[in-house]
Amino acid sequence: MTIDELYKIIEERKKSMPQNSYTASLLREGQDKILEKIEEEAKEIVNAAKNESDQRTIEEVADLWFHLLVLLSALNIPPSKIFEELQKRHDNKK
Repeated sequence: MTIDELYKIIEERKKSMPQNSYTASLLREGQDKILEKIEEEAKEIVNAAKNESDQRTIEEVADLWFHLLVLLSALNIPPSKIFEELQKRHDNKK
């Protein structure tokens, strides 16, 4: 699955807001809840990288990426904007 594919699913959840969807529940709870989850996942990455297996680190990074995409969706920022920013930074280093 690509970042764009996952973002599309998140966008679909935002439109339909199904009751049994974790994504929809985050969006209903709002930006503060999403940011809380991002902070939690970032801490878990640090712990996994220092004290746990590579697999645990991969799992925690996946969780963080997911929650970052939910935040971007809540803010109506497509991932392409992030890739554009990264490209600008790369281009400026040349």
